[in-house]
Amino acid sequence: MSNRTLLLIIVSLLAALWMPAMAQIVTRESSEQQIADSIRSELDNRPYFSLYKDTYFIGGTVLGGTPDGYNSDVKFQISFQQRLTKSVLPFHTYLYLFYSQKAIWHVFRNSLPFRDLNFNPGIGLSKHIIMKNKLVGKATLMLEHESNGKAGTESRSWNKISIAAEAYIAPQLMAHGKYWIPIVDGMYNKDILDYCGVYQAGFQAISNDSKWVLDMTLVKRKGWNFNFNTIVQLGYRLNHNSNQFLMLQYYNGYGECMMDYKQYHSRIRIGLLIRPRFFSDF
Repeated sequence: MSNRTLLLIIVSLLAALWMPAMAQIVTRESSEQQIADSIRSELDNRPYFSLYKDTYFIGGTVLGGTPDGYNSDVKFQISFQQRLTKSVLPFHTYLYLFYSQKAIWHVFRNSLPFRDLNFNPGIGLSKHIIMKNKLVGKATLMLEHESNGKAGTESRSWNKISIAAEAYIAPQLMAHGKYWIPIVDGMYNKDILDYCGVYQAGFQAISNDSKWVLDMTLVKRKGWNFNFNTIVQLGYRLNHNSNQFLMLQYYNGYGECMMDYKQYHSRIRIGLLIRPRFFSDF
């Protein structure tokens, strides 16, 4: 047998072994790509306009003190997002407009004044993370502005370049975190990081029957101390086919609203919560 014939036999054997393996790899990669494309297609087909953070209307009073017209109030938040693109941007990202508005309303005082209105618009890019044929998380880079729209000594405002991430640990459990680079332009709130923090982290858990939802968020205030603003929410779905919940919210710390960001609050409130069928953003 010549060397040339022997070489041809070896090459044929290697090809016979290599081609099926390569075919399996190509088939698997093609299948995974098809699944990823299917997930992106589903995301593309979702409504452009949707809820963003929790929307709620709740009322309550102080903990550890005597309720009165100054420490008892109604708090409500409206939050939505508008998706401007499909997943055709680089890295399959989406461009969003975000808007949240929060109010502290002193309904137990004469003339029912609003203590503060906070406006929080933003714009940013979000990327859904797909691994092992599953949607496992989301990352968002955004530019935010927050202010109370007032002038003079009551003016409060700042801007943030924020990086947010969500990890879908299980169908009923999500962990989230957010870090921001602050640009403090408000003359009367230069020390806002000492009270409103520099980053936050938390989780959201949904019961197996989707009737209960539990949120916990910790906002780390500036400094090396173990100092956090704490928000805990417990919601009970009022109807299986709706996104409305009876919600109990506990707030402990500073920075609940822009006007009184330096004041410590410990509040318990109850009311109506409206949230997405999937996890909320924070």
